[in-house]
Amino acid sequence: MAPGPSILVDAHCHFERQEFAGRRAALLEECALEGIQALVMPGTVRAEWPLLEALAAEHDALYYAPGLHPWWADEHQEHDLEALDQWLQQRREGRQGQSRLLAVGECGLDRLKGDLARQQPWFEAQVSLAKKYQLPLLIHSVRTHDSVLSVLKRAHYAGPALLHGFSGNYQQASQLIDHGLYLGVTGTITHERASKTRDALSRVPIESLVLETDAPDMPLAGMARGQNSPLALTRILASLCQLRPEAPATIRQQLLGNVQTLYGRDFAEKPAVNPGDCE
Repeated sequence: MAPGPSILVDAHCHFERQEFAGRRAALLEECALEGIQALVMPGTVRAEWPLLEALAAEHDALYYAPGLHPWWADEHQEHDLEALDQWLQQRREGRQGQSRLLAVGECGLDRLKGDLARQQPWFEAQVSLAKKYQLPLLIHSVRTHDSVLSVLKRAHYAGPALLHGFSGNYQQASQLIDHGLYLGVTGTITHERASKTRDALSRVPIESLVLETDAPDMPLAGMARGQNSPLALTRILASLCQLRPEAPATIRQQLLGNVQTLYGRDFAEKPAVNPGDCE
C-alpha cells in the first residue's frame, strides 16, 4: 500500500485506560498538531472490547483490536473465545464497526508473568481466529520469541503481525523479521542502558519497523511510570532517527508505509496538521 502524507501512527496504545479518562479529546487534538493521525488500541480482556469499540466510534483517530492478553490467562473463560469469534465475524461482515477493527490482540506469551502452559492455548486460538478472518496479529512476547514463532509456524500463519514492544538483540530481531513480523519500536530506545535493543533496531531493515508507545506503560527515559502518552511518539521517532543511517524524511515515510501495510489501512485519508519532521 503506497503511503500518503508523512503522518505518524501509534500502532499500539492503551488509550482506553483510566489514565486518559477526561482528557482524551484534548490529547487527540495535541496529537493532531504533532502529526499523529491515528492510534490503535489493543484489547486485553473481553469486558473492555465494547469500550474500545465505543471510543473508536467516538473519535476518528482511534482504531482497535479485540484480544485476550496472556497476563489474564487464568481469568479468561472458555466462552470468551466463542465471543471473540462472533465479534470478529459480525464486524468483518460489516454489520457494525468494521472499519474501526483492524487486528486481533493483544495476545501472546510471557515467561515472566503467569504459566506458559496456561497461556499457550489462548494464544494458539487467537492465531487461528486471525487466520480465519484474515486479520493482523498484535503479539505480546516476553522472553518467548522462539515459542511465539513455533506457534505461528505450526498454525501456518502467514498474515501480518506486530511483535509489540520489541526489546531483544539483533539475532532475535532477525529471526522474527525472517518470519515476516514487524517489530514495535517503543520508548525503550530512549534508554541508554538498552544497548542491545538500540543496536538491533539501528541495523535491521527499516521496512520491518513500526512505531508505538504502549502508553501509559513503557515510560521513556526520564519519564515517571504511568506518565507515557501517545504524544511521546515524536520523541521515539527522534531517537530512532538518531540510530538509523537513513534520512529522517525517508524514515518517517517508510514507517507510515509499514504501519499501513501491517493494518491494511490508509491512515492518510485525512491530511495531518503540521506534521513537521524528526529532528
